[in-house]
Amino acid sequence: MNMTTASSPPALLKVTDLGVAYGQVRAVQSVSLEVGAGEFVAMIGSNGAGKSSTMKAIAGVLAPVSGRVEFNGADVTGQPSHRLVRQGLAMVPEGRQVFAEQTVEDNLRLGAFVFSRTPKMIDEAVDRGFTLFPRLAERRAQAAGSLSGGEQQMLAIARGLASRPRLLVIDELSLGLAPRVLDMLFPVLQQLNRDGLAILLVEQLATQALAVSHRAYVMETGRVTLQGSARDLAQDPAVRQAYLGRH
Repeated sequence: MNMTTASSPPALLKVTDLGVAYGQVRAVQSVSLEVGAGEFVAMIGSNGAGKSSTMKAIAGVLAPVSGRVEFNGADVTGQPSHRLVRQGLAMVPEGRQVFAEQTVEDNLRLGAFVFSRTPKMIDEAVDRGFTLFPRLAERRAQAAGSLSGGEQQMLAIARGLASRPRLLVIDELSLGLAPRVLDMLFPVLQQLNRDGLAILLVEQLATQALAVSHRAYVMETGRVTLQGSARDLAQDPAVRQAYLGRH
C-alpha cells in the first residue's frame, strides 16, 4: 500500500525487489525503496520483520539472493561493504561494533583511512568526529570497549562519518540506549541531514523515527507494506495502533 507523497529528490539509492535469505530461510521477500540525495528516510517495523537484513544487503554486508541495488546511478548489487564505502555509502551497524581493543581515536582513524589519502585528511576527519561529539574527545585515548553504550554509538556514527559518505545507513540507533542519550543523538542526525547528508535509518522507536525523517517505509514479514511521508504515516490509524500506540 502506498500513501500520497510529495515529490522526492533524485534517487541516490534505489533498491528494487530485494531478496535476502539465510540458507533456506527467506528473511526478505521483495523490498523496493529509494533514498534521494540529502533525504532522511526511516524504516520502521517490529522485530523479525527483515529490516536489518535489508540494510545489510544494501550496505554490502550480506549478498542478496534477488533484486537490484543502485547507488548514485550505478548497479552495486552484491558489492562488498569496503567497495561501497569508497563510493560513498557507509553503515552504522546494529550493536555499534566498535573496535573494542582500539582507542577511540584509532577507531576514527580506521574509519577515515578508506577515504583519506594523506595524514592531514585523516587528522581532519578525526577532528570532525571530536567536534561533533565532544565527549569522545575527552576519551580519545580510552579503549573503545570501555565506553558506555551511548558513547559507543557516538563513536560508531563518527567512525561512519569519517569516510565522508553521501549516504549513512544506521541500523537500530536506539538499541540498548537510555532516552536521555537518544534525546542527544536524534538532533545530531537531523543537523547532519540539514548539512546535506542522506540518511537511511532503521528504528524500532517509530515515534522518534517519524519525527525526524522526511519519508518512511513500514516493513512486515519481509515486505514493505506501507510507505509515505513521515507526517502521513504518523497519522495513519493502522500505523498508530501497531507502532505508536493509540493516542
